[in-house]
Amino acid sequence: MIHEILAVGPLQCNCSIIGDETTREAMVIDPGDDIEDVLAIVRKHNLQVKQIVITHAHIDHVGGAMKLRAATGAPILLNQNDYALLKILDAQAEWIGVAPPGEVKIDQAVSSGDKAKAGAHEASIFHTPGHTEGSICLYFATEKKLIAGDTLFAGSIGRTDLPGGSMEKIMESLHGTVLSLPDETIVVPGHGPLTTIGEERESNPFLVKR
Repeated sequence: MIHEILAVGPLQCNCSIIGDETTREAMVIDPGDDIEDVLAIVRKHNLQVKQIVITHAHIDHVGGAMKLRAATGAPILLNQNDYALLKILDAQAEWIGVAPPGEVKIDQAVSSGDKAKAGAHEASIFHTPGHTEGSICLYFATEKKLIAGDTLFAGSIGRTDLPGGSMEKIMESLHGTVLSLPDETIVVPGHGPLTTIGEERESNPFLVKR
């Protein structure tokens, strides 16, 4: 598996470029900004982007999706519960002081039970509401790798004080879905350093059973 992680935009969102070394098919997860840098990595590995997957519709994760779609022709995938957040992207842009990205059009709704693919590399999609209503995580079982969006971070969890956030739902998503994965699972959060399920189970102050 080719997997490059690029911190994009002013909020340094972790954008994942995942490719198949044999077929050269790829997916890009959370292209929030800096699309020229994302495309440079795609070109470096001679990849063909087949899917653009958005873990949730906050601007720092979805802001560059339409530019990437224009450059690659790849469809954009998002959980339908976050479509409402797409309608307030201008307001989101104002909150963090960036230019509004314009309208973002979703090609395919995804939820639990769906798959995302880059050649032979397949991820199961988990709907993990809490940070937003439509937050998803992508789990590559063969590689034991979780792209967690803003649901789980190293030592923390996603904030729940923004529109669509719910502490009750994020805890349910974490305990019911995310923490059921093997301890050795590598977690790529939406921001910040990588971690593992085991580390977070042991030491994350939000998750340690008191």
